[in-house]
Amino acid sequence: MPFRLWARNVGPGFVVLRSMAAAVSSKGQEVSRAVSVSEDRSFSEVAREQLPWLYSLARRVAGQRAEDVVQSCLLKAHQGFDSLRDQQAAPAWFRQILINCARDLHRKELRRVDETPLDETPDYTLYRRIADEDPLPYSESVHLDFLHSFTEDDVWNVLDRLQPKYRIPLVLVHMEGLAVKEVARMLAVPENTVLSWLHRGRKQFQEEMWDYAEERELLREQEGVRR
Repeated sequence: MPFRLWARNVGPGFVVLRSMAAAVSSKGQEVSRAVSVSEDRSFSEVAREQLPWLYSLARRVAGQRAEDVVQSCLLKAHQGFDSLRDQQAAPAWFRQILINCARDLHRKELRRVDETPLDETPDYTLYRRIADEDPLPYSESVHLDFLHSFTEDDVWNVLDRLQPKYRIPLVLVHMEGLAVKEVARMLAVPENTVLSWLHRGRKQFQEEMWDYAEERELLREQEGVRR
């Protein structure tokens, strides 16, 4: 899909999330192949293989509280390890536990009702904002150059700004590649609620990307390079 059409439909910024997720996108297959060698390995062996990508996922959904979420996840996984009948299913099993822990951490936030009706949410798109502001007048591909100004740490920082009920679905759908139905099951909420959170989350993520770029003077740095 051409970038211009894709950006209008999805919004700039999600290509950054997807590229970050690509580094660990094959975790499930790799771990599954590893655990299939033996059916009676200890918890520590199985958990050790999951830990790198578990922390990566926790960093996305819980931000600065990632270590707390991982520790809680490992504790609950250890307590219920006997219920893991097929160790090939370990990645999905650990992921569900970790999301449960993140959900518990933000339970009060997730239960809070959005005061603004969905149809009254401001019609904001980063694509349009970039086109209107033209922050990189010397660029022939301003939207792509805007995205390229963000480092991986910058994207983490933008994600940390989002409300948990928006950040978690965005990560699970756009970075983990899960279906809305699956996310709704994991978070124990209706599918329409997840769709609403995704809609609002995309808006908030785009707004925060622009605000972050201005605050950190990322656009000014880009202009300096071009001049």
